[in-house]
Amino acid sequence: MKFVDSASVVVEAGKGGAGCLSFRREKYIPDGGPDGGDGGDGGNVFLKGQEGLNTLSEFRYNRLFRAKNGQPGMGSDRRGKSAIDLYVEVPLGTKVIDLATDEVIGEITLNEQNLLVAKGGFHGLGNARFKSSINRAPRRTSPGTAGEVREIGLELNVMADVGLLGMPNAGKSSLIRQISGARPKVADYPFTTLHPNLGVVKAGNNHFVMADIPGLLEKASEGVGLGFEFLKHLSRARALLHVVDILPADGSNPVSNYLTIESELKKFDDNLFKKPRLVAINKIDLIEEIKRDRVIKDFLKKVKYKGNSFTISALNGMGCKSLIFGLYDLIEEKNE
Repeated sequence: MKFVDSASVVVEAGKGGAGCLSFRREKYIPDGGPDGGDGGDGGNVFLKGQEGLNTLSEFRYNRLFRAKNGQPGMGSDRRGKSAIDLYVEVPLGTKVIDLATDEVIGEITLNEQNLLVAKGGFHGLGNARFKSSINRAPRRTSPGTAGEVREIGLELNVMADVGLLGMPNAGKSSLIRQISGARPKVADYPFTTLHPNLGVVKAGNNHFVMADIPGLLEKASEGVGLGFEFLKHLSRARALLHVVDILPADGSNPVSNYLTIESELKKFDDNLFKKPRLVAINKIDLIEEIKRDRVIKDFLKKVKYKGNSFTISALNGMGCKSLIFGLYDLIEEKNE
């Protein structure tokens, strides 16, 4: 399954109900006047922000969203029932574009935020509305107006405080499983993560949101592997965590892997490259304890990294608590 971060859909608001043509016809009441009621308004179409959604894949299969029409008016001055508005749930971070004009309609950034994307039609008027001193028995009504129809584009940028990056199988999914409630797929082959996963991480009485982004390969900024369609999601994060597999199962060099990721970030966007970040050296449990300090120092020296680093095991939780508070402190520094 490919992660879908853009889609186009058609939204169609409901038509307003027609006004009614009717006259009072009651026993013992001669010359009854007009009593045709108005129709009901057509339903609007709203997009609604929903936490927990992180993909637009649903919109690959369901591309038409149509609100119901308003009911027509009735006699005895009874108005037709207005249609219920249609709410379509989308992930937070969804930008909405009118494809006919390229106008940005808005962006969904808050849970349960509503954005009107198609206005329902106005109700028709019944003949009672047209009664006047010179026209006591109007036979005139008006139909309801058509609802707005739009083809809109949806573009998703995952919103998170911390974005994870690293090579495939660096242990990012295992880490987010270890320190949050997220349950991404974990396996011993590349590209287990095919779309971003969001997890809420608790740091004492505080919390932050972490995004597990699919692993990157060399030339990812040019579309290799899962490509730059995922790199742009990192641009919304306040900080980055570079997860390094210190003992890759494929025999690759962790130093080369680290430098490759850093290079792809810089090629894609210099502002992304300059984001504050920490390094988590993962799978430290696979190295003999007596050798760990030497291996870590050697790695940091070769990659010329001088910031804060943490040694962890995403599998058993070793060092993860310190990492959590280190990340929270980094986010707070960014907010100041």
